[in-house]
Amino acid sequence: MMARKPARTAREAVPADGGPIVRIAGLSKSFDGRLVLDDIDLDVRPGDIVSVLGSSGGGKSTLLRCVNLLERPDRGTISLAGEPVFAGTRPVYGDLARLRQRVGMVFQRFHLFPHLTAVENVVLAQVKAAGIAEDEALATAVRLLRRVGLAHRALAFPEQMSGGEQQRVAIARALALSPSVLLFDEPTSALDPESTGEVLRVMRGLADDGMTMMIVTHEVPFAREISDWVVFLDRGRIAEEGPAREVLDAPRQARTRAFLTTYGAAGAARSVGDAGTAESAGSAGSAGPAGSAR
Repeated sequence: MMARKPARTAREAVPADGGPIVRIAGLSKSFDGRLVLDDIDLDVRPGDIVSVLGSSGGGKSTLLRCVNLLERPDRGTISLAGEPVFAGTRPVYGDLARLRQRVGMVFQRFHLFPHLTAVENVVLAQVKAAGIAEDEALATAVRLLRRVGLAHRALAFPEQMSGGEQQRVAIARALALSPSVLLFDEPTSALDPESTGEVLRVMRGLADDGMTMMIVTHEVPFAREISDWVVFLDRGRIAEEGPAREVLDAPRQARTRAFLTTYGAAGAARSVGDAGTAESAGSAGSAGPAGSAR
């Protein structure tokens, strides 16, 4: 179990030293007349890991996609490090490409280019999105693939990689743009238990390094271990939020308790299988570029 900083308390939810890196207020979003997000208020402090839990269809992924304007909210405000992103009913951040560099996203289904190798996928993101020279982008790509335990798979194409390997390439690609915040949209839901352990190990490393993250997940034991703050969304509203262990170990709301009864037990069983896999993957990854994380 990694050493984590002390969990914040509800009183400390909004810091006095410069404010949150992400601030969301009064955020609402509808699809075809159905309200998916309903008056969401949420602050994310620099270096915090905020896990967003809830049943399918509760608005979790939509919330993440609104933060970097992959989805356009109907109304509300979003700011990044004090800079307005969305206000009222319209975007106010002038450069969407730059916004999505600052607020990176790791998707459920990887979204790698199938005709490019792992290293080329990471290079392309830097060259096209940030205008970085190819030699510099290549050096960064190799360094980040090594960081996620995949230097030995740099020349593999996506179809030659496991789901966990593809997801770790996607994480390297997001990191290559030096984001201030990383959004993870159910990054392990399409993976088998072994691959899940590999991806969660990388995310633990990012947490240790102080990366600010918002994570939509059903991995309740992982959320308990890694998170500073947990938000439970129910039918588009925040039903409960607070320090991770308070929400996950002593939920106040019946809907939260029902969700944790279902997913907490399943996740705990899954995490038992992940533990040995993650440990062995970590040992292999530490062997350097030739070590396999599988």
